Amino acid sequence: MPQQTNGSSGLLATLAPGSFVILWSSGFVFAKMALPYAETMTLLATRFLIAVALMLIISLIWKARWPKSMTQALHIAIAGILLHATYLGGVFAAIERGLEAGVAALIVGIQPLLVAFVAGLFLKEKVTLKQWAGLVLGVSGVVLVVWSKLEDGLGTELGVAIAVIALIGISIGTVYQKRFCGEMDLRTGAVIQYTAAAVPTGVLAYFTETMVINWTGEMIFAMAWLVIVLSVGAISLLYLLIRKGAASKVSSLFFLVPPTASLMAWILYDEVFQSTALIGMVMTVLGVALVNLKPIKRFGLRSRPG
Repeated sequence: MPQQTNGSSGLLATLAPGSFVILWSSGFVFAKMALPYAETMTLLATRFLIAVALMLIISLIWKARWPKSMTQALHIAIAGILLHATYLGGVFAAIERGLEAGVAALIVGIQPLLVAFVAGLFLKEKVTLKQWAGLVLGVSGVVLVVWSKLEDGLGTELGVAIAVIALIGISIGTVYQKRFCGEMDLRTGAVIQYTAAAVPTGVLAYFTETMVINWTGEMIFAMAWLVIVLSVGAISLLYLLIRKGAASKVSSLFFLVPPTASLMAWILYDEVFQSTALIGMVMTVLGVALVNLKPIKRFGLRSRPG
């Protein structure tokens, strides 16, 4: 019986990182799919409220535990604003302003360097020389691709600046989630975080947008994917990885998101990467290999003693 548990945990540990990368990468292309039918903040506030309703039903059915104190609930809410409202708001707004989905993914792909730096300062996580080499190589690849795109006129300074805000939000949010929300129940925690994220996005939508959504078949499909696959599936998987692995190691997965998202964007939207950008992609993947040589151990879902 224990052997079955170990086998299941080992399989989950093997599949979790790759599954997360694919699901997370799809968010960029489905954002681009949905944005023609709704403005950024309106789209996000609606997405968050639907996710709240879904996760609340799940929490009540399974009688999930709620935070023990208001302080704990507040920490969860702050992490939600950083990981959802700030990060997703920045990515969606950057794409809405003409930044290619693949380029947006590349900019926020710089996240692991910031997370490693912040984690080293505040979480006392040790980052080895080999990891730093991988992080630097990966970041260099990301910068090369972004620079190449901007040189070709594919993107704007405003779009890049907004994407950088998204980068800062998810970098701080990842560390904050690890530091203060490690014990939260994923179901009730999602209810709190999406509620918290719906407040600033809803306020911004009310004061700056028309709040009109064109519910076409494509929009309904995109919204269903954004809510069910991403807001429920991918986010829960991210939190499990954060909980069971060092923040800098988990964030190294984000180096794989840019090439994956770019491939999806190429297939769906004909976003093309030239030779310079492809070199940057290769550098990024090599950076991941250096940072994350043993994904099964590092992303194992069993807690290690001591």
